[in-house]
Amino acid sequence: MAHKKGAGSSKNGRESHSKRLGIKIFGGQDAIAGNIIVRQRGTKHHPDKNVGLGKDHTIFAMIDGTVVFKKKADNKSYVSVLPFTQAETVEVEPVEKKEVKAAAVKKETKATVAKKVTKAEAPAAE
Repeated sequence: MAHKKGAGSSKNGRESHSKRLGIKIFGGQDAIAGNIIVRQRGTKHHPDKNVGLGKDHTIFAMIDGTVVFKKKADNKSYVSVLPFTQAETVEVEPVEKKEVKAAAVKKETKATVAKKVTKAEAPAAE
């Protein structure tokens, strides 16, 4: 009997690559138009307001807004994108930063801390 296999093909090597399915943008997160929200096989999640359905059942945002997942009376999951409101997009003015000079920042030694403590206690003793 032969102890080596013949020059035939191996029996392994038929594993397919993962398809990276699932929810890409979760409920409450912001999406911009064109963002993929869900990659799926079949319609586990159904499209609702302001989303589109691709030919491979991918759900994508059609407008900028916040992603919402909900179940309706038929107990099916529906995905919507609610547009941003004007109140949420109010721009905040940047706060001015104080300049910190390297010379002004110095390490405190035990002696300088002791001097500060005695100076703070001195007026209180009067």
